[in-house]
Amino acid sequence: MTDLSLPAPSRSPFAGLMQGTAGPVLVVIAAIIAVWYLAAVLLNAPFQRDTYKRGGMEDAPLAQLVADTLSQERPVLPAPHQVAVELWDTTANKAVTSKRSLVYHGSITLSSTLLGFVLGTALGIGLAILVVHSRVLDKSLMPWVISSQTIPILAIAPMIIVVLNAIGISGLLPKAMISTYLSFFPVTVGMVKGLRSPEAIQMDLMKTYSASSAQALWKLRLPSAMPYLFASMKVGVAASLVGAIVGELPTGAVAGLGARLLSGSYYGQTVQIWSALIAAAVLAAALVALIGMAERLVLKRMGMRP
Repeated sequence: MTDLSLPAPSRSPFAGLMQGTAGPVLVVIAAIIAVWYLAAVLLNAPFQRDTYKRGGMEDAPLAQLVADTLSQERPVLPAPHQVAVELWDTTANKAVTSKRSLVYHGSITLSSTLLGFVLGTALGIGLAILVVHSRVLDKSLMPWVISSQTIPILAIAPMIIVVLNAIGISGLLPKAMISTYLSFFPVTVGMVKGLRSPEAIQMDLMKTYSASSAQALWKLRLPSAMPYLFASMKVGVAASLVGAIVGELPTGAVAGLGARLLSGSYYGQTVQIWSALIAAAVLAAALVALIGMAERLVLKRMGMRP
C-alpha cells in the first residue's frame, strides 16, 4: 500500500530558537545594545567634533568619528563595551576587599537590602493578617498604608537617617529602614488579597468544623496566600534594593553601590555610574530569581505546582 502522507515541513534553526524563551530574549538584548550604541554615538559626537576643531581637524572621516565617540574617557553616554570592561575590571580584576571592587560595594548594599526586605516582609504579613481579621483596621489602616507610598522616597530618606542618628542609631539599620519602607507595601497588598482568596464555601467548611480564626488562618488562608506572597516578595525585594541605594545617597556613604554612584557623579565618571547601575540591576535580577526558585520549591511541596 502506497504511503500518501506528506513529509513534515522542515523547520529552520532560527524558527526553533524563537519557539522558546531564549530566542526572544536574545533578540531584545541585541536590539537594546544596538540602540545603546547608536545613542552613544549621537550623544558623544558634539564633544568629539569640538575636540577635532580645537586640534585643527575640520573634516574627520565618519568611521574615525564613530570610533572616537565610542572610546572617550568621560563620555556623556558610555558604550556597552566600555561598561562591560569596567564591570570586568571592578569584579574579576579587583580583590573583593578592595574599595574599588563592585563585589565589595555590592555586598554592602546587599546586607542593607536583605535586612530591610526581611523586616518589610514580616511587617507586611503582620499588617495583612490584622487587616483581614479586623474590619476596623481594614477601614482605618489600609488607607494609611496606601497613602504612605505617595511620599517621595528621596524626601523621606534624609528624615529617617537624621532622626535615627539623633537617637544614636547609625550604620546598617537606617538604610535597612528605608528598604523596609519601600518593601512592606507590596507584601501587605499582596497578602491581603491572598488571605482573602479562599472562597466562601471553604470558609463555611472551616466554621462547620468549629475551626478557630487562628486555625482557619494556618490551615486555609496562609496556604492559599502563598502564590500571592511570592509574587509580592519579588516586587518587594527589588524595591528594597532601591531603598538601600537611596539610603546611601544622603549619608555620603563611602561604601555601597550608592556610594559608587555618588563618587562617579562627583568626578564625572559616567562609565563608573553605568557599571554601578548595571551591577544593581544584575543583583536585583539574582534576588528575584532566588525568590522564584523558592516559590517553585514551596508550591511544588504544597502540591500547587507539578
